[in-house]
Amino acid sequence: MITMQTYGYIASVFMGLSLGLIGGGGSILTVPILVYLFLVDPMTATSSSLFIVGSTALVGAVLAYLRNDIDVKTGVLFFLPSFVGVFLTKSFLVPMIPETVFTFQNFIFTKPLLIMSLFAILMLMASLAMIRSKKKSIETSEEKFDPKQKHKHIQISVQGLVVGVVTGFVGAGGGFLIVPALVNLVGLNMRKAIGTSLMIIAANSLFGFTISISKGLVVNWNFLVSILSMALVGLITGSFFSKKVPEQKLKMGFGYFVLSMGTFVLWDQIKKL
Repeated sequence: MITMQTYGYIASVFMGLSLGLIGGGGSILTVPILVYLFLVDPMTATSSSLFIVGSTALVGAVLAYLRNDIDVKTGVLFFLPSFVGVFLTKSFLVPMIPETVFTFQNFIFTKPLLIMSLFAILMLMASLAMIRSKKKSIETSEEKFDPKQKHKHIQISVQGLVVGVVTGFVGAGGGFLIVPALVNLVGLNMRKAIGTSLMIIAANSLFGFTISISKGLVVNWNFLVSILSMALVGLITGSFFSKKVPEQKLKMGFGYFVLSMGTFVLWDQIKKL
């Protein structure tokens, strides 16, 4: 008989596959995997997922760099303000939220319910933005980001700050927000957006995980490393096949994937109301 944990490890392979193929979806899968299949409480899951996703993304970023699929300057412009967002959120915003947000008659709206609901809503918003974006071929999307363009510099910094807040609050590496921003705002082609996204996710997630440890997170290293090893199998597989999948299919597939996962998580939270 297949146990829930076995399904969890299988799902971890798909999480890595997602990161390798589309440069995002790691936390979108990892948080639900930890919560629903390994029965980890949402607060611990959001912090623990940062190590799994960050380490997996780091390996993916190295592979992408070797293929020349990373825009390092754009990545730096993005993740520096993200660090600020992660730090402020982990240090001040999350601790300020009470365990019971509010009560109404017999209904109790808890902190984990708030986090998971916001997580789902953000996924839906990001997926719809990606699906509705104008179609670009590889050739037309090769526009380079010029860091001297002040307004774009500001836009990238603001987007990075927002992703940092999301990373700190819901334990998401932010790929579902980063990839659309890199494609639609910066003008990177999908493959370079995926590689740059992995670089940003790795930096954000591992920084957030470090803060969580400093705040007293108890880590089961054997458990996390076992999931990480399965995720790396998926990542390497996804990185290989990403070169063979047409860019437009990657782009649309990313949007619909995030849409389906966001719908599932939101529906699960609504059932708890």
